[in-house]
This record gives sequence, C-alpha cells and structure tokens, in this order.
Amino acid sequence: MEGSLSIWAKTAPVAAMPELSGELQADACIIGGGIAGLTTAYLLSLEGRRVVLLEARQLGSGETGRTTAHLMPPDEWYHCIEQNFGSVNARLVAAGQMAAIEQVASIVGSEGLDCAFERLDGYLYSATGDPNEIRRECEAATRAGLEAELLPQVPGLPFESGSCVRYAQLAQFHPLKYLDGLADCIRRRDGRIFCGSRATGIDRVGDKLHVNTASGRVVANAVVVATNTPFNNRVVLHTKQNGYRTYVIGVEVPRGSLPRMLLWDTGDPYYYVRLESGGASPGHDVLLVGGCDHKVGQDDDPRHRHGQLEAWTRQHFPMAGALTLRWSGEVMEPADGLPFLGRNPADDSQVYVISGDSGTGMTNCTLGAMIVRDLVVGRENPWTELYDPARKPFHGMKEFMQEQVNTLAQYGDWLRGGDVESAVEIAPGQGAILNRGARKLAVYRDDDGGLHAMSAACTHLGCAVNWNPAERSWDCPCHGSRFSAEGAVLHGPANTSLAAEELDDDEAGIQPVPGRHGSSHRAPR
Repeated sequence: MEGSLSIWAKTAPVAAMPELSGELQADACIIGGGIAGLTTAYLLSLEGRRVVLLEARQLGSGETGRTTAHLMPPDEWYHCIEQNFGSVNARLVAAGQMAAIEQVASIVGSEGLDCAFERLDGYLYSATGDPNEIRRECEAATRAGLEAELLPQVPGLPFESGSCVRYAQLAQFHPLKYLDGLADCIRRRDGRIFCGSRATGIDRVGDKLHVNTASGRVVANAVVVATNTPFNNRVVLHTKQNGYRTYVIGVEVPRGSLPRMLLWDTGDPYYYVRLESGGASPGHDVLLVGGCDHKVGQDDDPRHRHGQLEAWTRQHFPMAGALTLRWSGEVMEPADGLPFLGRNPADDSQVYVISGDSGTGMTNCTLGAMIVRDLVVGRENPWTELYDPARKPFHGMKEFMQEQVNTLAQYGDWLRGGDVESAVEIAPGQGAILNRGARKLAVYRDDDGGLHAMSAACTHLGCAVNWNPAERSWDCPCHGSRFSAEGAVLHGPANTSLAAEELDDDEAGIQPVPGRHGSSHRAPR
C-alpha cells in the first residue's frame, strides 16, 4: 500500500485541463490548483474579473487532495490565540473561521455542488486527561463568540475521552469533488484553467505582471500565489513557517457503529479523526485517522508512522476492521500560529499569497481567498491586518527561534558522511546519499535497476536533501521542499528539479573493462 492515493483521489478524479500555450491577458492570474487557488479564482470571477489559473500538475494533486478535509477551528486552539493575540483578535479569528465555513456552505448551496458537504459538531479532548486545559479552551472559545460547550465525555465513543469541548456547526466535505465543482463554475464564467503549466517566475513589465511558464505567459494586473508555500520569494516567508509531514490511514468500520463527528486530541503526537461514507465492504464506512507529524526530511524512515496510527486506532476503536488506505501530506506551520493571507511581503504590491495553513487548510485557505479577493477589488476586509504576511512573529518568538536553530543545523549535513560508499549498496526502489568529495549526490535505483543521480542540493536554498523511503522522494529538511525519486519538484518552495549528475564507474560500482581508461557512467534518466 506504499505511496497509495488518498480516499479522495481514489473516489473522484478531477477533470483534466489543457496546458497553457502562448500568451493570455487576465485581470488576475492565480497560481495553484488547490482549494486556495480555485476558491480565489471563483470569488474573483463572481466580481466580474477575468481570471486565469495555472497548476503545475493536475487540479487537486497537491495538498488539498491529501487533506482529511475538516472544516474546523484553528490548529492553535482559542486559549493559545487569546493568550498570544488578545481577546479582540481571538474573536476575529473565530469570526473568520466561521465565515470561511459559511462561505463553503454558500458556494455548495448556490452552485448545487455534489461534494458530500455535511454540518457536524467537532470535539476536542485532552490526551492526558487534564480537565483544566479543556476547561480553558471552552472558556476561551466561548469568549471568542463560538457556540462551544463543556461536556464530561465525547458522546458515542467506545473509549473514555474524559472532558471535552464541543464546537457546534463545523463541517466536512469531499475536497476533490468540491474542487471539480469550483473548476466547472469558473469555466462557466469564462475563467481559464491550465494544468501541466508550472509557473517559473513573476516579472513586472511596465504596468503589468508577467507570469511565465515553459510554454506560455499570462499578462495580468494581479497575481495570487496559492501553492501551499510560495515559490516566488527565496527567504521572506520561509523563515516564518516550516513544513511538516502528516500521516493518514483509513480503516473500515461497521456503518452506524460511530457517530458522525470531527474529533481531535491535545497530545504530542496528536490524532484527528472523521468518518467518510462508503467503505469497500457493504455496510461499512471508512474511519480516517491522521497525525504523527514530523518536520519534512527529519525522519530517516517515516514508514513506522502509519503503523503508529494503526496501533492507536485499534486501541481506541475496537470495531476497526481492514486497513484500506494510507497516505501523507504536508502542512505549513507558521511561527505564531496564524496563516499568511494577503500581500506578499517585499514584493510587488499586486502579488498576493495564501500560505501557512497550519493543518486547517480548508478553512484558512477559504478565508485567504476571501481576503485576497477584497484586496484585489479594493474592498475593506476585517481580517486583512491580522493575517498580513508582512507581520513580525512577535507571538511564539521562542518557537520561532527554535525552528531557526533547527533549520540552520540541517546545513551541517554537508559535513557528514554519505549513506553509502557506492551505488551498489542501494536496493531497487530505494535512494541514498553518496559523497563526492565535499559534494553530495542523491542517487536512486529504480525497480528495474537503473540508476538516477542528481545533486543533493535543494534548488531553493541549497540544503542537502534526504531520502524518504515511505514516499520514494527526496525531502529538504530546511524549508520543506520535496522532489520525486528522479528529481522533479513535488512541493515548493523549490521551483526547479534537482540537477542531473553523472556517476563514474567507482560510484556506480562498475568493474573497469580491461584496456578502457577515463570512462564515466551516465546514470539513465
């Protein structure tokens, strides 16, 4: 089941779109075909703006297709937000989260989207059984204006949760069905959507912005970078957020054996849970359980994390049946706990960014689209200042400094030895770092035995990538970029592939042929 698709990708592939060719004019060019990009394009099209959306791969192929699609409170929880930002801003956060959920509900209703949108209550309980942290959260959520209630137990669970907070009027949906519906709405309003069209740069030319791809260009008045983490700046936002891998499994449970709800605990590692209708077996649903996060590129073999999720699930849900799904995704954790939604700092005033979802991308990205829409059309928005990407990380400064120390420490990988002495040691389907003097090569042996060699330097800021055997990918431990086994970009901020390299005979483990001198081995690609 290694490298399997999410439940969403298995049950609702999104419609294919053409590749951009030539030059197009637009009022707004949106880069990124996930919930942030498509919602922004949809909302701007409602304002009568000509929109063009570019996606490097296929719609929903990034993190939206890997979420568990909770429409939920912020990952930081309200007692932390109130402590760090004050009660006024906590109320703003709560109002924004609920406005985002209402925005999704409004789109689903007005456009008649068939995406299994469902209103649900959500429950937070203490992993340690500490009733005080739950009480503090309930009181803070109530002060923030939410309909929240303190209960002695999460109703309907097969284990003792202890006291919990019930948050009313949250929701869940099928994210790829929602994206497919949004895409259809955008095209019906004369919006243009192009896939297989990776944006390679944004340039100001006169009074217009030029967004370039390998085969075309979009000339626009405004550009929205909605790519989970922005590819168009080298440093600014990347010092204020960090990429984390998060893991999900799906197990079958008898239909009706659990209440339909959203569930989270406060542990470290923490777990989050929801139900999805329609398991592979008749009369069953799928229990989706996620968590066990870690920083990108900082686990030598994360395959154990799916096993950890399964063990926790079977301990807490004895009706859990067959394991049918497992996948993973990447979330961007902002230093102060709030996302970055608005004008891209240190950039052109008409370049906008939606990033820092902190594991609540369905609500935060929808809110980001609402903020960016208002900025583009020149309308006041109550959340613009709070989520301004240019803000300083005064809150959470301790965590910010710890993350910076961690990031700088990763550059020390260049001083360490490689994983192997030669490519002979690399098994089919696996990769490893091989030293070449002061340089490092990322070498992958495919299932047929062919070798693929690349520079190990991440094309963002030069950190040495690490092999991820769970995903068969090269992951950057500094800023969260990820590359395929053969070096293609999977996740930014990197925007170009790992540089191809040649292996000499010693590195490839090839015995020299008598009478042949000075030969080299070109790794097949």
